[in-house]
Amino acid sequence: MTSEQWGPAVRLLWGPPPAGPARGPKRGLTLEGITRAGIAIADAEGLAGASMQRVAAELAVTKMALYRYVPGKAELVALMVEGAMPAAAPSPDGPWRERLEVWARGLLAGLRLHPWLLEATVGVRVMGPRELEWMERALAALDGCGLTGAEAMDAVVLLAGHVRGIAEQERAAGRGTGPGGGSTAQGPDAQLAAMLGEVMRTHGERFPALGAALASAAEHGGHDQALEFGLGRILDGLELLVTRRTAGA
Repeated sequence: MTSEQWGPAVRLLWGPPPAGPARGPKRGLTLEGITRAGIAIADAEGLAGASMQRVAAELAVTKMALYRYVPGKAELVALMVEGAMPAAAPSPDGPWRERLEVWARGLLAGLRLHPWLLEATVGVRVMGPRELEWMERALAALDGCGLTGAEAMDAVVLLAGHVRGIAEQERAAGRGTGPGGGSTAQGPDAQLAAMLGEVMRTHGERFPALGAALASAAEHGGHDQALEFGLGRILDGLELLVTRRTAGA
């Protein structure tokens, strides 16, 4: 989407709610209803399934009727992202590190609930208030840590990238979130270990370091800890930088 094409999405996400068309069928259509329908389809069928035609059919209207409210698929997806993003939880009082841990886990929970968000939130695009609120909360946690604005932004991108990587692995492994919020399948680390175990039984002598790592993980319960390990190491690195900056202040 080019800058010239951003206007409709900006108006839909940031402008006052449109009154809807003055004439035409199904005047009861609303952006909220259209957004909910798109999210429900994407949750069940993936982002590709949430076409304008499919959403119109779900709402029992023609595609032309839908176009009176939403100009096209890009704007529909922008509305869906905004509607599916959970509200960013208020930052707890406490050290910046604890606040970022809460932030990262909250972001992962949202991506687990709506895995298609991974596909919908890439590239240069218009972001709505809820999505920007996530960025705001993370940057606010780093306020006063001695980082430059660019460094703080890069830190947030680094954390978000780790969270997205975990969510991508879970999505590829078919691991979702059940009605009660729990995992619906074995995690990607455990699945990988199970697959590698089959190979290592006959070819393990060629890969002694890998065999030792797998054995240790099995013994000490180290599977599916990638989120915690990566999050801890990223925050450790940031803590070193923050300590260096604040010590020199």
